[in-house]
Amino acid sequence: MSARQGTSDGVPVPILMYHSVAHEPSEATRRLSVAPGQFAEQMELLGARGYTPLTTADLAGIWRGGGRVLPDRPVLITFDDGYEGVHRYALPALTAQGFPATVFVSTGWLRGPYDTGGGLDTMLDWTQVRALAAHGVEIGGHTHTHPQLDQLGDKELEFELLHCREIVAAELGGQPVSFAYPYGHSDRRVRRAVRAAGFAQSLAVGNDLARRRQGPYALRRVTVRRSTGIAEFERLVEGRAIGRHFARERALTKGYAVVRRARQARRKAIRTRV
Repeated sequence: MSARQGTSDGVPVPILMYHSVAHEPSEATRRLSVAPGQFAEQMELLGARGYTPLTTADLAGIWRGGGRVLPDRPVLITFDDGYEGVHRYALPALTAQGFPATVFVSTGWLRGPYDTGGGLDTMLDWTQVRALAAHGVEIGGHTHTHPQLDQLGDKELEFELLHCREIVAAELGGQPVSFAYPYGHSDRRVRRAVRAAGFAQSLAVGNDLARRRQGPYALRRVTVRRSTGIAEFERLVEGRAIGRHFARERALTKGYAVVRRARQARRKAIRTRV
């Protein structure tokens, strides 16, 4: 893939979705965690294969036509929620390779003055978040309390987005521009609200490669888990056999989407009657 090809809508980009990086993760995070050595090995593979990591803001800016083109073998390394192991274990591996990344923080889960007690494991504190930012890690929003956004009323939705953005801005001195949907769920109303809150782009899940035609508020990612071996990781980054690998999850996601829309319709009807 050449830089010249990078202007094409058809050029896919792997966006890797991580959560916890820990030797002994909590039971709640175990399935979506990776071991520190496993993460370091994956970063070494990306470096050896000549991949060029970008932040979420970088990719969105390129696809908006800001004068830059995609580099050869682009990839995004993203983390959701804000677990402490991202600073303790992932940052040294990223720094060793000279890689940027994006961390999407749920501000009410982080240790510090805004902590709501909802974190599923040991979370980052704001000193660590600032250290990540100082090392070139983009800090994005992931709501305040990590709810299922498409199940919220308009006022609750607005609070989750704006409060998160305001806290990140107050702690880091700059507004976050990228967002990731908790649980990967969104709909048209949620995407409009994310845009209205001031975020310029947002990531879903989808377990597929990202493409420009998906739009800046529905870019897809590939889940990396503790069970992801290095050979499988290489296949996922290269986009080989993704459809087969995540076929069952995609089927479940489609079925659950029907359930979610039904729940949302019932809630809307109840609010209208009240």
